[in-house]
Amino acid sequence: MSKQSEAQLEHNLIKQLAGLGYQNVTIQDGDALVSNLKVQLEAFNKTVFSTKEFDTILNHLAKGNVFEKAKTLRDRFNITRDNGDSFYVRFFNKEDWTSNLFQVTNQITQEGTYKNRYDVTLLVNGLPLVQIELKRRGLEIKEAFNQINRYQRHSFWSNHGLFQYVQLFVISNGVNTKYLANNKLQSVKQTFFWADVNNKNITDLTAFASSFLNPNHLGKMIAQYVVHNETHKILMVLRPYQFYATEKLVNQVTTSNDNGYIWHTTGSGKTLTSFKASQIIMDLPNVHKVVFVVDRKDLDYQTMLEFNSFKKDSVDVTDNTQSLVKQLTDDSKLVLTTIQKLNNAISKANYEKSLTHLQDKKVVFIFDECHRSQFGDTHKKITEYFKSSQLFGFTGTPIFKDNASKNDLGKRTTKDLFGNCLHKYVITDAIKDQNVLRFGIEYIGRFKQKGNTLIDIKVEAIDTTEVFEDEKRLEKIADYIIAYHNKKTFSKEYSALFAVSNIDTLKKYYDIFKRKKEAGEHNLRIATIFSYGTNEDDEDAQDYIPGEQLPQAAEPQAEYKTNHSREKLDQYITDYNQMYNTSFSTKDSQQFENYFKDISKRLKEREKITFQDKDRLDMVIVVNMMLTGFDAKKVNTLYVDKNLKYHSLIQAFSRTNRIFGEQKSQGNILCFRNLKKATDEAITLFSNKEAIEEIILPPYEAIAEKFDDALKNLLEIVPTFQEVDNLPSETQELAFIQAFRRLLRAKNVLESYTDFDWEDLGIDEQTFEGYKSKYLDLHDKVKNESQKHKTSILDDIDFELELIHRDEINVAYILQLLVKLKDAKSNAAKVQKKAIIDMLSGDVELRSKRELIEKFIEENLPHISDVDNIQDEFERYWQDEKVVALAKICEDEKLDKAQFKALIESYTYNGREPLRDDIFKCLDNRPSILQARSIGERILDKMKEFVQVFINGMTG
Repeated sequence: MSKQSEAQLEHNLIKQLAGLGYQNVTIQDGDALVSNLKVQLEAFNKTVFSTKEFDTILNHLAKGNVFEKAKTLRDRFNITRDNGDSFYVRFFNKEDWTSNLFQVTNQITQEGTYKNRYDVTLLVNGLPLVQIELKRRGLEIKEAFNQINRYQRHSFWSNHGLFQYVQLFVISNGVNTKYLANNKLQSVKQTFFWADVNNKNITDLTAFASSFLNPNHLGKMIAQYVVHNETHKILMVLRPYQFYATEKLVNQVTTSNDNGYIWHTTGSGKTLTSFKASQIIMDLPNVHKVVFVVDRKDLDYQTMLEFNSFKKDSVDVTDNTQSLVKQLTDDSKLVLTTIQKLNNAISKANYEKSLTHLQDKKVVFIFDECHRSQFGDTHKKITEYFKSSQLFGFTGTPIFKDNASKNDLGKRTTKDLFGNCLHKYVITDAIKDQNVLRFGIEYIGRFKQKGNTLIDIKVEAIDTTEVFEDEKRLEKIADYIIAYHNKKTFSKEYSALFAVSNIDTLKKYYDIFKRKKEAGEHNLRIATIFSYGTNEDDEDAQDYIPGEQLPQAAEPQAEYKTNHSREKLDQYITDYNQMYNTSFSTKDSQQFENYFKDISKRLKEREKITFQDKDRLDMVIVVNMMLTGFDAKKVNTLYVDKNLKYHSLIQAFSRTNRIFGEQKSQGNILCFRNLKKATDEAITLFSNKEAIEEIILPPYEAIAEKFDDALKNLLEIVPTFQEVDNLPSETQELAFIQAFRRLLRAKNVLESYTDFDWEDLGIDEQTFEGYKSKYLDLHDKVKNESQKHKTSILDDIDFELELIHRDEINVAYILQLLVKLKDAKSNAAKVQKKAIIDMLSGDVELRSKRELIEKFIEENLPHISDVDNIQDEFERYWQDEKVVALAKICEDEKLDKAQFKALIESYTYNGREPLRDDIFKCLDNRPSILQARSIGERILDKMKEFVQVFINGMTG
């Protein structure tokens, strides 16, 4: 049976959509799209627009970027009609989404920088709101994703920018089908399978179309489940389990007064789900108010930021009980508070009097991370005070009989407090869907049978504080972390948390690391934070405390255990201030809270494009803080020297498993205690016994086998790397790219193990580097061909270059090698010279500099007599070449040199691409509208190339 062609796949889908209620229309180009838009908007608004009126509408629709256009879509636009009347034009009905007009068309051609033809387009009221890109069976779905990104660059912005109204993309090869929001910053990791209510994925295109693309469901997704992230100015879309959980909560509020809870695993996006549920529930006619409750002040702040990022000014943090009472009594529909302030409000007579009128109103309480905060008296007080209240809890790790702690009220489970679980999405579901990563757990110590453990850390079968806190043991663990931190974090591309058992141990660790840094043994940037009043060694590490006295990050009334602790913390904060030029302290609660926020921000903002290395924080040493509720995608490693069990273990491990690009393939957990049994028990409790292998990466040997399989496949295609040059067709080049990429992925995982050794593998490092150079040559070839407007089957292949980037090899490192080269005898010099050239070819960042460095080696190095002058001579040479290159760009493009240089400096400093208008200000003459786009892109590409060659990677 032959493979189904892309055309056949397209034909079948359109036929199916017509059967679901879409009108099938033929729209060949941008003009036809505009004509159809006029007809559809007239039908939807039940009127007829004159040419002048429609031009006004079209001008309005053309304004703004994708994010702004998503708002335009949902707003009404007031026009003055030709007869002087005022008329509100609607583009989409988000209240009654079935009243919108749905059409399907295919093969629309638009011309921007290049001419593109799109596969299947779904139009709603004439606007393209869903774009579907198909690949024939057998091709990677990722190619359809890359094709969308190409269209974003090349043509979606043309023809009044109507294709920037796309809210959702669908990518499919018939067998696998995924959807994603229109957000060009996201990676392929942010594409989702649709699923049924039991989390069974619907991957087949026909089944997906029936379930997801039918007008009723698609209309609802666009109306209610596409979220505007105000912080990053991007669109987000809910995943299926988030959708079903929200629907279950809304249904429960609408149809009953029963409570309930949502069990969604840690890291699966509970805050977005709870926000969306709060937003829909607060608009229900029978609901007076929604109160969102967190259990710690730091989460109060973090959740406020996230809520306000989904909808600007949707919540205001109630900074004291008085302001909470005010918000409960005014017309605020959504209130965000901590459990402590809520308890005060209903317990203290002077506040309680103001709230009596709420006692019989339907107030919906939503508790975030309800495994922590709900096991004291407050739960009882809330239900007794608000007689018509409805309570819902969100948790990634529910309390069951097995992991319940006893307090004055007995052992109580999540079900005892909240009733039935309304929707479940456990850790195995999330790993299967690639919504979170697996854990790579290594137990470091005597029980480790083999490997590169450079120290014997006494761990197994010991359980005395004296041994655990022995300075010699802590020193060895610090040495171990220093030795392997670069390997675990991809040369500090990612950050780590270090969880220790108590504050005394934390102080010892911090002092050891500080002493070693001063001695020049490492250059890690390390900070620490611990909360007031937490000084016990909590072996169960429970995150809730009987009664209401929870550890606070910054409550002024809290006491330190000793003055010594406080003085030490102030010393540590002083170190932090010196490192980052800040001025925090523990002198007052606000200063200390700001210190906590600054640490959080430093870790969270690493994922931004504009992040600067000077703001990098490598590791934070903690006791309990940041081990629950804290979410930073660029944290990929957790060092553990404390006992953890059940929910606290899963919570702590889950700080590392957020998805982020191809390079981050797992969350690294390095245990300096034997937590194997505790880990197995926790996974069994929160999924099932069979899940252990799904959640934890297999041992080093199993990954090495995968590497061997990938290598065998590669060698069948090209037995030597030299033969890559002789591949006769693009089809065979594609086979090589896919085979080597598979090998790269396996190596990326292998390298994160401390056992990694090239001698275990069937290929030596030099041969591997040879293949890598050829792989990068093909990447350069594809890039150059596409700039010449040649189409190729390799256009949409993802080379996953982030798997290759190695920070430790930079220009400073190459200069050290040049010194050795200068000192070497002639035979050794030849070998060293070849090694340097190979290294330049094999590193993504250095490849762009290869030609210039080779020229320096050939023309300048022979004339330098003193090796101490090599660095100065190289810098002089580099500066000269930089001036020549800048002058050439300015001459070729007729740019003002001073203005263009300032533009480059601004781009280098803040990382943001300049606007096209800023580029045009550097030109002698502003180009015509027709030429502006292509000229702007060409100059921007030259500027980026200049920065890549002459500026990036030139320090260190």
